[in-house]
Amino acid sequence: MFKFKLLKTDGEARLGEIHTRRGVIKTPVFMPVGTQGVVKALTKDQLLQTKPQIILANTYHLYLRPGTEVLEHFGGLHNFMNWQLPILTDSGGFQVFSLAKEKNVSGKHKAQVILTDEGVKFKSHLDGSWHFFTPELVIQIQKIIGSEIIMPLDVCPPYPVSYQTAKDSVEKTLRWLKRSKEANKGNDQALFGIVQGSVYEDLRVESARATVELDMEGYSIGGLSVGEPAEMMYKMTEVVVKYLPKEKPRYLMGVGTPENIIESVERGVDMFDCVMPTRNARNGTLFTTYGRLNIKASKHKFSEEPVDSQCDCYTCRNFSRGYLRHLFNAQEITGMTLATIHNLRFYSRLMEQIREAIQNNRFSQFKQEFYKNYNREG
Repeated sequence: MFKFKLLKTDGEARLGEIHTRRGVIKTPVFMPVGTQGVVKALTKDQLLQTKPQIILANTYHLYLRPGTEVLEHFGGLHNFMNWQLPILTDSGGFQVFSLAKEKNVSGKHKAQVILTDEGVKFKSHLDGSWHFFTPELVIQIQKIIGSEIIMPLDVCPPYPVSYQTAKDSVEKTLRWLKRSKEANKGNDQALFGIVQGSVYEDLRVESARATVELDMEGYSIGGLSVGEPAEMMYKMTEVVVKYLPKEKPRYLMGVGTPENIIESVERGVDMFDCVMPTRNARNGTLFTTYGRLNIKASKHKFSEEPVDSQCDCYTCRNFSRGYLRHLFNAQEITGMTLATIHNLRFYSRLMEQIREAIQNNRFSQFKQEFYKNYNREG
């Protein structure tokens, strides 16, 4: 059931379709993050109003809570959360390593990850209990989740990182991908490969070539947007994309800002995800045609304007900046909900505008117009 169609190009920017068992996804696409089977602050109907095509969930978090027994009982995540559109699940590898630096429930800093050739042993960030992920187990968990697109267990090093550590992560990620592909045989979920290599160009090329040789159903660029400068992220994306087949989808993991998305589409990327629109919304930062807006600022106290005069979301059609500011200052939960609706619709509209621009051979012009308007709000 999984198939990618490249419909058109405008420079390196690509217009395409991903066909899944739960419908067609038009690319370039942004995937709202529903880590634990929910996009924070929204009901299903509120989320659908923002017009998503696919959402992302996380294997690590769902494995810990509610657990595979519960997901299996309900027949997978789609039934559990009553969601009919496609789902992509990250393997949880990034969370295993990133959460290792956080305090456990006892409040003490302890080493929480032990990396071996077989897999990774880690302590839960919830209760400190030990668990062991192997590439095969991560595939099995995602089978139970039932997502349309799945990711293999990988090693995602932080930034900055030494060359040798980055090289080790590339080699281990590749070995684990081979095991993941074997474990996924006969399964109708699309398994993507993940290209690692940190900010080392030769490692990125080595990783991309070896991953492509395994003939995966799509290719992810991992290990970026982890603290490196934006220009370095763009450079590494360009390096990798040159080695990825045109007839397969390309996914830049964990990215990002509207500017990051536009720059990466220009370099040939098809898929994106990031917590930024939802997390920023809950903190009172809204994305608009004219840049980011701090809705808590006193200048909005008497404003009767919508958040964004160009936006068609429920929030902008019904409420003023002054009202949203009041909700945040009063610490009303509804403020977070209305802000999240707006930010996700902003991202959805951005992708619609990008796709239209590519279709009409005017992506470069669209980019110029976007930057001309953006950064004016504050």
